[in-house]
Amino acid sequence: MSKQIISTDDAPAAIGTYSQAVKVGTTVYLSGQIPLDPKTMELNSEDFAEQAEQVFKNLAAVCEAAGGELQDMVKVNIFLLDLGNFATVNEIMAKHFKQPYPARAAIGINQLPRGAQIEIDGVLELPSTN
Repeated sequence: MSKQIISTDDAPAAIGTYSQAVKVGTTVYLSGQIPLDPKTMELNSEDFAEQAEQVFKNLAAVCEAAGGELQDMVKVNIFLLDLGNFATVNEIMAKHFKQPYPARAAIGINQLPRGAQIEIDGVLELPSTN
């Protein structure tokens, strides 16, 4: 088994001991993305919806760097400080994914890095031709 590290300047650099993503065969494991602007490495906004949009933008950049697209994600884990934002997440996710949607978990937690309100990680399955 060989691992390929996926990295792009179009998503925030890792802020710890991890890679943006790791590809094994046609499967890509994406690390959690928080709403950091990749150019400034600062939170993009205090507004939840704007943070969620940035997270999906960051995930899309990593997916593209791996040779796929957001729609190729087969599993998504969403971590929320406030489960009251669940409906907003659904609205925003529907803008970024078309059916069939990936499998998903949405989990309420106490704290995220850098004061973020949302973090998303997941698994991407590339078309076998890549």
